[in-house]
Amino acid sequence: MTETTHKLAITELALRDGHQSLLATRMRLDDMLPICAQLDAIGYWSIEAWGGATFDTCLRYLKEGPWVRLRELNKALPNTPIQMLLRGQNLLGYRHYADDVVRKFVDLAASNGVDIFRVFDAMNDLRNVRTAIQQVKANDKHAEGTICYTTSPVHTLDYFVELGKGFEDMGCDTLAIKDMAGLLTPSATRELITALKQTISIPLHLHSHATAGVAEMVQWEAVHAGCDIIDTAISPLAGGTSHPPTEAMVAAFAGTDYDTGLDLIALQEVAAYFKEVRKKYARFESDSTGVDTRVFVNQIPGGMISNLANQLRDQGALDKMDAVLDEIPRVRKDFGYPPLVTPTSQIVGTQAVLNVISGKKYKVITNETRDYLRGLYGHALGEINADVRQLAIGDEEPVHVRPADLLEPELDQLTRELGDRAKTVEDILSYAMFPTIALEFFEERASGEFKPEPLDIPAEPHADTVTAQPLAPTEFNITIHGEEYHIRIEGSGHKSEDVRPFYVRVDNVLEEIMLEPLTEVVPTHDGSIDSRKASRGSKRPKARNDSDVTTPMPGRIVAINVAVGDKVEAGDTVLTVEAMKMENQVLAPVAGSVKAIHVSEGDSVNPDECLIELDS
Repeated sequence: MTETTHKLAITELALRDGHQSLLATRMRLDDMLPICAQLDAIGYWSIEAWGGATFDTCLRYLKEGPWVRLRELNKALPNTPIQMLLRGQNLLGYRHYADDVVRKFVDLAASNGVDIFRVFDAMNDLRNVRTAIQQVKANDKHAEGTICYTTSPVHTLDYFVELGKGFEDMGCDTLAIKDMAGLLTPSATRELITALKQTISIPLHLHSHATAGVAEMVQWEAVHAGCDIIDTAISPLAGGTSHPPTEAMVAAFAGTDYDTGLDLIALQEVAAYFKEVRKKYARFESDSTGVDTRVFVNQIPGGMISNLANQLRDQGALDKMDAVLDEIPRVRKDFGYPPLVTPTSQIVGTQAVLNVISGKKYKVITNETRDYLRGLYGHALGEINADVRQLAIGDEEPVHVRPADLLEPELDQLTRELGDRAKTVEDILSYAMFPTIALEFFEERASGEFKPEPLDIPAEPHADTVTAQPLAPTEFNITIHGEEYHIRIEGSGHKSEDVRPFYVRVDNVLEEIMLEPLTEVVPTHDGSIDSRKASRGSKRPKARNDSDVTTPMPGRIVAINVAVGDKVEAGDTVLTVEAMKMENQVLAPVAGSVKAIHVSEGDSVNPDECLIELDS
């Protein structure tokens, strides 16, 4: 091919956002390394391989050291820059970290193999990215400032242009437009790229999800308007809530002034590999694999849609999904129109779920919602609903300074907390991001027995496979309200606490169901027997009194704030439950004393359970 001054550069997303969008970020390092040599030979501008949700998933589900993953990919991709997604002062967690933690994290990411840092803030608050960008430059690495694109009455073209200029003035090497929900249209793209090109001189990089079905046209218009780099995903990991396919965009620009120079045959060989790999992760497939134009209204990133569906399914409230999708724009307006990207997407989405399932707006308010309305995530561009803020934080004065200015250095304190459980500084940073999950990871590592979640559906064990007779059919049709469904039992998992998962196909859609006893004998705090009906998957009693403490949604206990015998007032925080990666304060429903506690930190809990009994 003939080189031109307009050659288009490509960032490949297969190792991060491609599988994060479609496979719940579950791709394992063992499935990445075999294809790295071929990826490295393609000639990509960069390969995004770290950051985003990968860090959390490695620790929580895959039981892979996220830092080990980075080092191994760095060795396997010697010729191609590794790119990561970094949430500014949030790093890879869901709160702001002190500057000393941010600097140390960037230092270690750079030394372990990250070449290009795409740095963004969910609020587009430049104060929240400055420390991270300065540290990237101090490490002589490539800093890519990032505009989180959204639409609202307050997000204007002039606003985005000024934001881009702010990143350039900060010393960024490139500017990314992060269209995390796929809201850009072709005409809006041409207008935005043209305006930015007239104002700033650094190269422009476009990241747009395919959710709404227009991403290929968006990229075509962007490149012709002057965009220098586009993000794509190899075709088996493209489309739906992911991104335009790499091969398609390479073919689209071949022979033009914007020819990428990439070998289509070599890309197709890479695609053939990932086509087979994807089959291994069938149980994690996203339901959102097609076009969904509702995103233009609700602005929900694709990964968030599947997260909401799982939460509502756990509640037995999947029929309320449309109500939640309708509620999200209202909550977003109340919050001053934040862009919906981690962590603000989780904050707004979780609050919308709580508003719907509790039957009353802001009856239950998460810790993160309170912190957001305090200003601890940064400055909202729009006006925040004063009544909602009053409900959340009362007469407390919101924060107006850079949120991290309120934080004391915390690296030394984190080091003391971990003690000899930390083997490296990397461990301390993992603990800072996800304390409970990191401690579990360290314990399994120390025991030498990691327990990653299974990829395949476990087969049902039989003591005697020759003589055992089936007790029930394994494939059959059922009719409910006149509708016929085809059912096939695929297998079951191991029994745990009298609960066993069964895997069934309903009209060829794989589902997991839990079978459990309908009643349970429950010992009480004084040794007597309580024969309450047991709640789902648990030996805890079912909540039956107004004084029983329950959780508003399924989650995991991360803190217990009281002990048996303690006196509490109505509204006191007695528990903290993590749900949808957000922490929710559970309040005492009445004044009284703590009679019994039925949970421990780390337990999974459900809304119908009595977690704490109070004597009122």
